[in-house]
Amino acid sequence: MKKFNYLFLSALFVSSLSLMSCEDTETPEAENEEEVITDVTLTFTPEGGGAAVVGFAEDADGSGPGGLEVANTIALAANTTYELEIDLYNSIEEESISEEVAAEDEEHMFFFGFTEGLFTDPAGDGNIGADARGDALNYLDSDANNQPTGLLTEWTTAASGNGTFRVVLKHQPDIKSENSSSVDGSTDLNISWDITVN
Repeated sequence: MKKFNYLFLSALFVSSLSLMSCEDTETPEAENEEEVITDVTLTFTPEGGGAAVVGFAEDADGSGPGGLEVANTIALAANTTYELEIDLYNSIEEESISEEVAAEDEEHMFFFGFTEGLFTDPAGDGNIGADARGDALNYLDSDANNQPTGLLTEWTTAASGNGTFRVVLKHQPDIKSENSSSVDGSTDLNISWDITVN
């Protein structure tokens, strides 16, 4: 009888070890990494023609310790409607991050914050914050679920003013919805420009 118990316990021990080794060799799920963005270009094109206004930011040391630095102030004409196109680029890998965002638009959304009074449309100070949703802004692009993306937007300036213009890109896989806000998901981009309207 003792011999039977010994063999039984030995077999149980060996099968437990093999189960444990199978569990240890499983590969963990890959996490979504933040996009590497070294160049950000905002192009404000006036409705009806005219010279475009460009805001630019660059990460001069690429993947080094420095981050994106704004290169200029954005100066817009008063009482003018602009279409804003955002271009994101990774100069390390020489790839367009804008194309990635467009291809994965169900996982990405831009949010905007600005000094109140700089624009007559949209009014207010933007949609950055837990309770500020993006539908009030003038998004010109959307994903397959009819949720805004933000690579293209429309802005109408006020008569005059100065302040800041902030752009935040959120990565929201499986959580982007009509209720998701700028506090949901991980942040791929968060940068501000000084802006003047006159």
